[in-house]
Amino acid sequence: MDAPEAPALMRPAGPIEGTGLEAYLAHLSSTRGLTFDDYWGLFGWSVAEPEAFWGSIWDHFGVPGSYERVLGSSAMPGARWFPGARVNYAAHMMGTDDDTDRTALIARSQTRESRELTYGELRDQVARARAGLARLGVTEGDRVVGYLPHVPETLVVFLAAASLGAIWASCAPEFGARSVVDRLGQLEPTVLLAVASYRYGAKEIDQRDELARIRAGLPTVEHVVGLDYGPHPVPDALTWDELLAETGPLEFADLPFDHPLYVLFSSGTTGLPKAIVHGHGGILLEHLRLFALHFDIRPGDRTLWFTTTGWAMWNITISVLLHRGVLVLLDGNPLWPDLEAQWQLAAETGVALLGASPGYLTACRKEGVVPPRWPELRQLGTTGAPLPPEAFDYVYAHLGPDVVLNPFSGGTDVCSGFVGGGPWLPVYRGEMAGPGLGHDVAAFDEDGDTVVGQLGELVVRAPMPSMPVGFWNDPDGERYREAYFDAFPGVWRHGDWVRFTERGSCVITGRSDATLNRGGVRLGTAEFYDVVEDMPEVADSLVVHLEDDEGGSGELLLFVALASDADLDDDLRKRIADGLRRNLSPRHVPDLIAAVPAVPRTLTGKKLERPIKQVLRGRAVDEVISADAVSGADAVPAFRDAHRSLR
Repeated sequence: MDAPEAPALMRPAGPIEGTGLEAYLAHLSSTRGLTFDDYWGLFGWSVAEPEAFWGSIWDHFGVPGSYERVLGSSAMPGARWFPGARVNYAAHMMGTDDDTDRTALIARSQTRESRELTYGELRDQVARARAGLARLGVTEGDRVVGYLPHVPETLVVFLAAASLGAIWASCAPEFGARSVVDRLGQLEPTVLLAVASYRYGAKEIDQRDELARIRAGLPTVEHVVGLDYGPHPVPDALTWDELLAETGPLEFADLPFDHPLYVLFSSGTTGLPKAIVHGHGGILLEHLRLFALHFDIRPGDRTLWFTTTGWAMWNITISVLLHRGVLVLLDGNPLWPDLEAQWQLAAETGVALLGASPGYLTACRKEGVVPPRWPELRQLGTTGAPLPPEAFDYVYAHLGPDVVLNPFSGGTDVCSGFVGGGPWLPVYRGEMAGPGLGHDVAAFDEDGDTVVGQLGELVVRAPMPSMPVGFWNDPDGERYREAYFDAFPGVWRHGDWVRFTERGSCVITGRSDATLNRGGVRLGTAEFYDVVEDMPEVADSLVVHLEDDEGGSGELLLFVALASDADLDDDLRKRIADGLRRNLSPRHVPDLIAAVPAVPRTLTGKKLERPIKQVLRGRAVDEVISADAVSGADAVPAFRDAHRSLR
């Protein structure tokens, strides 16, 4: 695929000398006689020959053991990867004796003093935690769960559980009891690890009452282990030191490729969240590929990507250890004491890969934050929402042309990214660089035909190793099929609107289940937000379209959360409308613009477009939104009231 020159080029494809991609290409040349002149040649081979590609990932990264073939079945759903293979993800995460003195973790917290662990110390703690879990009776297939912050102990106990073949799941301690029970209760866990308090910036958070309700809602839990974290200990629990009191051999259960590793959960804005099961082998191969070939993590590289243990980015970022990278952990309020704090931490620790949310970069740009430069930084990654074009300008104005800005998208469902960038791809303003190696992604129209240059459904046309093993408590796979394969049988429909360019880059414009279909034209929500939230008076926004059941144009509604010193007067309404008309089209001008106190989001930061639409359609708030599963839930009635008053 040829990528024509584009006026919005922010950074050309860089040289790959010294990168993980260069080492991989050398492997292909020496072992398979394959050479590629550019990314698109390599990508084309990776999707045309999936068995050869994923087999080369296994071989290049030295995954031990044998297998019958790479892809026993390519059916979707139901693909069988590496039948006969035996693996354990945890065995690849802690290095060998040669890595004993190498730094593995740098942990910063607003609750306690900073800590660091070497790979040797990590191995020792995992061995002790493994022995402790075994003393509690944990065996292969048992569920071990955490109500824990982003601290070293969380990683240690997860790896210990995985080494035994137990299945892990976690929720962040800011989750309310109902959200935790709705998630973890589905798994019927036997061991719970938890904290009872923590600090969020300067604020002390006491979760003892929530934890009591969680324990009452998880009747299968036989043992509770409490971390000494914050001012309040966990009552009636084994302490962390007691769990780690005795050591034992650091061994790893020999597991089938698709043996469950952990369970991730959908946002669960209403009803029980989907419990998405990921396997040892699929996650291992996906994350070996992602961090070496796209994020270019090399031994000793440091990575900071703010996340919580309730978001898939926790599960993704910890895999930098597969490449003997260094994981910089940040627990607490990422915006405390100010917007500059994350930049300062990244520069101080010399990270090579910094992850920043689109909302954070937008806020920094609007507030005029000037980030520092440091020589180690090679990539700035973003995910969770579309990155507005102005954020590209901000990054390159301050960080310079050598940094690869790498917006990527994938999600909880695949625990990876299937579109994004890397050192061998150019960066275009407002676009994701292209599909990931081994990922046959495309845009489909309503008839299931591939389209380029126009909006379509983001689909994956061939299996990926990290597609879920299945959903928990879904023995016949019905919920799994309904979630991804009902629209286009045999093809994964992800639920995003995407537009691929002739160059191969792409733009994701929002969720397809929150479609704005005005006058027969699909409108992406992200482009609204790019324009509206660029205004200094607007702190956040949400747009929905209420269709007319009789075939009319319906109502296009824009809700704005204002900056503290702003008012939604006629002048601001006019400037918003003019901005949308000028930058997008007359179709994008809302019928109603209303102010609300806040924009509700899932705990992973996604706007509640579809639930708000249902509320405006007349559904009761508590029928469509679980207050414990969202932030800003108190603002939801304001959307309904504003709509009624403006009508």
